[in-house]
Amino acid sequence: MKPLQVLAVDDEPPALEDLTYLLRGDRRVGRVLSAGSSDEALRLLEDESVEAVFLDIRMPGLDGLDLVRVLGRFARPPAVVFVTAYEDFAVDAFALKACDYLLKPVGRERLAEAVRRVAAVIEGNTSGAAPAGRSDERIPVDLGGVTRFIRREDVAYVEAQGDYVRLHAGGHAPLVRIALAVLEERWAQHGFVRIHRGYLVSLRHVEELRSDAGHWTVRVAGGELPVSRRHSRELRDLLMQWSPAPGEGPS
Repeated sequence: MKPLQVLAVDDEPPALEDLTYLLRGDRRVGRVLSAGSSDEALRLLEDESVEAVFLDIRMPGLDGLDLVRVLGRFARPPAVVFVTAYEDFAVDAFALKACDYLLKPVGRERLAEAVRRVAAVIEGNTSGAAPAGRSDERIPVDLGGVTRFIRREDVAYVEAQGDYVRLHAGGHAPLVRIALAVLEERWAQHGFVRIHRGYLVSLRHVEELRSDAGHWTVRVAGGELPVSRRHSRELRDLLMQWSPAPGEGPS
């Protein structure tokens, strides 16, 4: 693919200088524009077109999260990578469909991985739709003090834990601060269905649905989960009907 046109945004000059330096050192990146505030970034984007924005979150005036919400109203929103010193905003990044979430100080290899993810999203975005609509949504989670991304299609089931949910995916089960009802609505079109007041399951990961003396259970990722009576018929019907949409099948 052709070199990426990107914009770096940070209100701290040394951090902005470091970020632009690292971006220019990546062979997949062509032109790198820079802005010291969200307002400056928006003024720049009136005349310039970029494919990705790498930006800080805590900035005076319009912060990074607000800037991304504005960018989301563009006809062709750029891909977004947050670059911040704070871990607290990972859930907000998830809600805004960021490609990646980097913690300062950012190393060359970690930035290169973020650029790779941006390039993959852009290459797969041939329909002209916004990157936020891509099928392989990634969820930022904290694993041992490191922010990593879990693919939605790798999540076998979701377990409610108060104000949090636990994502069960490939041997990991991190907590994410988001309501189960929010995920139920957001992921319904991707084959996730409520089976119990405390669980969502991914239809693609269901191995078996069983009834024993009127008590229903479902086997997912090698374990058994309860299915409430009122959800059992719906789940059975969905399992009979469901097939992954293009791009939604197992990798």
